[in-house]
Amino acid sequence: MTSETTPVTAERERELLGRVPTGLLFGDGWSAAEDGATFPVVDPATGQAIAHVADASPADGARALDAAAAAQEGWAATAPRERAEILRRAFELVTARTDDLALLMTLEMGKPLAESRGEVAYGAEFLRWFSEEAPRISGRYATAPDGANRLMVLKRPVGPCLFITPWNFPLAMATRKIAPAIAAGCTMVLKPAALTPLTALYFAELLREAGLPDGVLTVIPTTRAGAVTAPLIRDPRLRKLSFTGSTEVGRRLIADSAEQVLRVSMELGGNAPFLVFDDADLDRAVAGAVLAKMRNGGEACVAANRFLVQRGIAERFTQAFTERMRGFRVARGTEPGSTMGPLVDEPTRTKVAELVAGAVEDGARVALGGRAVDGPGYFYEPTVLTDVPADARILDEEIFGPVAPIVVFDTEEEAVTLANATPFGLVAFAFTSDLNRGLRLAERIETGMFGLNAGVVSNPAAPFGGVKQSGLGREGGFEGIDEYLETRYVGIADPFAG
Repeated sequence: MTSETTPVTAERERELLGRVPTGLLFGDGWSAAEDGATFPVVDPATGQAIAHVADASPADGARALDAAAAAQEGWAATAPRERAEILRRAFELVTARTDDLALLMTLEMGKPLAESRGEVAYGAEFLRWFSEEAPRISGRYATAPDGANRLMVLKRPVGPCLFITPWNFPLAMATRKIAPAIAAGCTMVLKPAALTPLTALYFAELLREAGLPDGVLTVIPTTRAGAVTAPLIRDPRLRKLSFTGSTEVGRRLIADSAEQVLRVSMELGGNAPFLVFDDADLDRAVAGAVLAKMRNGGEACVAANRFLVQRGIAERFTQAFTERMRGFRVARGTEPGSTMGPLVDEPTRTKVAELVAGAVEDGARVALGGRAVDGPGYFYEPTVLTDVPADARILDEEIFGPVAPIVVFDTEEEAVTLANATPFGLVAFAFTSDLNRGLRLAERIETGMFGLNAGVVSNPAAPFGGVKQSGLGREGGFEGIDEYLETRYVGIADPFAG
């Protein structure tokens, strides 16, 4: 095991990368792309390629769906306990391979090893949670109100699914979709993000090791996403699409899905407000703010995007929060003591820099940071902005970086208005010692998730998802498996009649 104080050697990196599958996974195992194409996977801390992965073509996408469709009937008929045992073995394998998965994520995505290990633990919990849900899928049997017949309600697998996952949590976003689909009896085609395909490929091999039958999961990394997925979405054999990513792309996918009236789950963009009231516990609020902002270096849809702080505590909060942000060590995630890695690529860093520059031009003041870090890789300083004007672009757009804009408010009513002044509604956070206020905020702020005196709300046992333009459907919790089940009603004649 590699500790946080032990450097990761180049030999260890090469050894791990040499064991990661780099092909496409079909019903009969790993394969090269139909046209032989590959694409590089880049370490964002160095800007250098660390692997080359098969680049799926439209023909490969069709082959993947062929395999999923062929396996669907047999997989749906598999006993729930057997599906549960596969998930449980997968949980144990992922947990046992924590060091491999954590290092792989750090190499391809950039986050520090400590955070990568945290993601492995979080992602593995979806496997364990849904292993426990698989045998609990049930319907009901009842007498009709008029007594004339009997009502039976069955739950059946939706059918073949297409999963499109993002780069920021390459393991957890895969397990959050794959685990409930396995539990429900659905087959799957997974298209992982082109920036971070290695973790998904390694995880797919662990699922095979856990006993997942051929064809139940196919994996098609590609740089030709639209060309590969569009024909699948139009194919009548596909019955479900689950996407995590930007609202812009999500809108297009929803429109494309309308032709086949596909079931869709959409976990889209966020613009999370983080509210701090005068009566908040300052230390607790600052600690929560750091967690809410800096998890994954700010590259998270649930990251706090706007800090709304009541005037009476604003100066003390800003000072304490800025000092905590100053304490981050920006370095390659494999380096001992690194607490913030690079952003995932240059376009992401450029957008963050543009948002900060625009806010400053509009009158915001830089209390900390505000610059890209020189050298190889795509690093950006932890940044705190104050005096941010209400119409600044940075308050309207998802930052996806380590930047915290602070806005001062006076009343609870004003705070609620500011919090809801966005088309997004994924998550909100609020710190207050007044429980009644906390409950009012939980009911009034337009959001799918709400953290009360907590900077992290994600939990495999809870439903994850948003309202407004932040998405459709829920992942995790008891609700998560329902996304992969259809309801079938059977009307039965009165068994006591003639």
